[in-house]
Amino acid sequence: MTTAADIMHPGAQWIPATETLDRAAQLMARLGVGALPISDAAERLCGILTDRDIVVNCVAMGHDPAKVTCGDMAHGTPRWIDAGADVTDVLEEMQSHQIRRLPVIRDKRLVGMISEADLAQHLSDDQMATFVEKVYARA
Repeated sequence: MTTAADIMHPGAQWIPATETLDRAAQLMARLGVGALPISDAAERLCGILTDRDIVVNCVAMGHDPAKVTCGDMAHGTPRWIDAGADVTDVLEEMQSHQIRRLPVIRDKRLVGMISEADLAQHLSDDQMATFVEKVYARA
């Protein structure tokens, strides 16, 4: 059985909900990633911040990224997967919620992230085609 831990990119980092978007963008650039899980004060997942969120929901709206916090961008219920979950559960979670990045949690702690690139390295062409079709389908 292939698990979420087997296909994830290990070493993902939280960004605190209290941190500003300009700092989040700097961290994304330094890490070479396009998304960061947002943590609350108890280091629990409270959202996911993407580079697109910063551009579309802050900069394009005329807001100052040095004054808007990551927590301001955390909307809805964040999706995640347990490190021991089967890859079919990973696909179901990502496809059913049309998400492209999925935090991996073990014992209530962030241990990694699964992105499309991670899936592409571990799935067959047919599995990837199905994933893309479902995730990018218009609701």
